[in-house]
Amino acid sequence: MTYRSGRWQVLVVKVPAVPSRHRVAVWRELRRIGALSLGQGIWAVPDVAGFADGIDRVAELAERGEGEVVVLDAAGRSERDGARLEEMFTAERDDEWREFLADCGKFDAEIDKEIRVEKFTMAELEEEEQSLERLRRWHRELKVRDVFGAPAAAEAEVRLKHCADRLTEYTELVFQALHQM
Repeated sequence: MTYRSGRWQVLVVKVPAVPSRHRVAVWRELRRIGALSLGQGIWAVPDVAGFADGIDRVAELAERGEGEVVVLDAAGRSERDGARLEEMFTAERDDEWREFLADCGKFDAEIDKEIRVEKFTMAELEEEEQSLERLRRWHRELKVRDVFGAPAAAEAEVRLKHCADRLTEYTELVFQALHQM
């Protein structure tokens, strides 16, 4: 994904208040793609091809609710304005990475607990595999929208690998326990 330096897509979103499900669907999609809220109904994303599908989904959801989305090409009026948008966008990505890191910590604690209580079952292993796969999906999604490289991204990469290593360790213990029977 190539970011056109200083260029943004600004979305002006209008969706009727009733029924609220349409506004909520639009809001959720905007959050899912990582759009930066600039004010009531005004959102921005970096001008990167990877955001185009999300913008299209937002417009489609708004139209279903008899609303509309106007998408504008934009740039900060000064370098300072562009830098501030980038800073705000990156801060939101960093918050997402920190939430991801907290979930990695929960995964690690769950593996510790299962080892401590010696819960070495296939059902538990499958549950932990699903948890790791959820973390991997989330990591991929965050990487796609972290255009500017938020500070916590590097740590997240390391922690995800650690979680995968922990699952490998737990898998070996499960198979050892099952084959001793």
